[in-house]
Amino acid sequence: MLQKAISELVEYAVRKEWITEEDRIWASNRILEALNVNGFEGLTEVNGELREIQEILNDLCDDAYERGVIEGNSAAYYDLLDTKLIGLLVPRPAEIISKFNELYAASPKQATDWYYEFSNDTNYIRRQRIAKDRKWTVDTEYGVMDITINLSKPEKDPKAIAAAGKAKSSGYPKCLLCCENEGYAGHLSHPARQNHRIIPITLGGKDYFLQYSPYVYYNEHCIVFNRIHTPMHIDADAFGNLLDFVTIFPHYFIGSNADLPIVGGSVLSHDHYQGGHYEFAMARAEIEEKITVNGFEAVEAGIVRWPMSVIRLKSADRTMLCNCAAHILNRWRSYDDEKAFIYHETDGEPHNTITPIARRRDGEYELDLVLRNNITTDEYPLGVFHPHAEKHHIKKENIGLIEVMGLAVLPARLKDELAALADAMVSHKDLSDNPLTASHQEWAEDIMKRYPDLNEDNVNEILEKETGIVFSHVLEDAGVFKRNEEGKAAFKRFIDSL
Repeated sequence: MLQKAISELVEYAVRKEWITEEDRIWASNRILEALNVNGFEGLTEVNGELREIQEILNDLCDDAYERGVIEGNSAAYYDLLDTKLIGLLVPRPAEIISKFNELYAASPKQATDWYYEFSNDTNYIRRQRIAKDRKWTVDTEYGVMDITINLSKPEKDPKAIAAAGKAKSSGYPKCLLCCENEGYAGHLSHPARQNHRIIPITLGGKDYFLQYSPYVYYNEHCIVFNRIHTPMHIDADAFGNLLDFVTIFPHYFIGSNADLPIVGGSVLSHDHYQGGHYEFAMARAEIEEKITVNGFEAVEAGIVRWPMSVIRLKSADRTMLCNCAAHILNRWRSYDDEKAFIYHETDGEPHNTITPIARRRDGEYELDLVLRNNITTDEYPLGVFHPHAEKHHIKKENIGLIEVMGLAVLPARLKDELAALADAMVSHKDLSDNPLTASHQEWAEDIMKRYPDLNEDNVNEILEKETGIVFSHVLEDAGVFKRNEEGKAAFKRFIDSL
């Protein structure tokens, strides 16, 4: 098995043009060293279609575990070794950057197409794991939204958790987004990145890097991060950076999480953006009311028909567009409306910020500004404009950029819970008896009343639809101006204040 797997891995690298025919023996010796193998009968000829790269790597990891080269046989240990093996064969960063720039000169899309395929081929994006994610779409009153149950992040086994707990933290790299991750060996508390390559770009005259997310929640899900480990901040410079990016890559959108807790993303400590080659439901949503921003009458503006509070700006003049967005942000940062429970700060803690998204459309620049507020109360300790308690059985986590745009990233627990719920609803079991279904009882009973013909053939489809509808209501919770007459009047008061 070992001889076959090594031969296949070397063949894979040749076919991907990472190494040449002349590199085969050198490559096999590097792999033997990493696997602590002394005796070897040499490479065998590999013909025909290759197995999936993960299958080849799993064979090598199995052998290493059986020989005691690695301590465990869980994903935590295998990931460290299989990434190291790929890293031995992947070209140096300078070669990848040179290839990307060569392709970019011909076409930005050609460059990103190649880079995305490369990031998949290196197993940096683990396709076999991502394929486990459960995905579907739901037609809501706001358009077709994407729903996914995230199953691709591996859970650490107890042995790996214990070992990681004993390991001394080095503080290097400072976080998962730092450029120092490129080529890093990793450990049980930090993913290996020897197979990782990043592309330098310039935004706002500063150094940033382009990479893809290893979890790709949507097509070509990319991350753009600052060379310097510096906190997230939404300001005029951030808007300019987003517009710079869609100038460089006009076929991509890009957005930023908000820069405050609760309404921000999971990483606030490192300045970064997320983009990709995908159209979300929010991008398809239409303007329901045109508005005029005083002093920026040349910028096309309007309120988007969306569960959250979104102002869309459009102009061919990116400087004017950026200035208009900065004007709205600055006003929002200090805006109060007691009737709508909007307070820009309490006890010195700021609450108002924006989640911005940029794209190109019909040759013009477009910015969506999603108004956010992270105030908490005794009634809503997780956030007033956060998923409310009655929806926590589906979504309790923060509403970040991806969810804002209409893609629900739901917790892995829902895979088993929805399956158990479907069985219980069809079999008329007591929902309160099972911890997998108890939190969904009220919701499920309401569904059964509304679907008297529910049966084993349609229950899963119905649950998927209703899960998507709950998500659309989650986004309504996160909207600062509600979609009722009082909310619309409050939104108008803010627009008038501009």
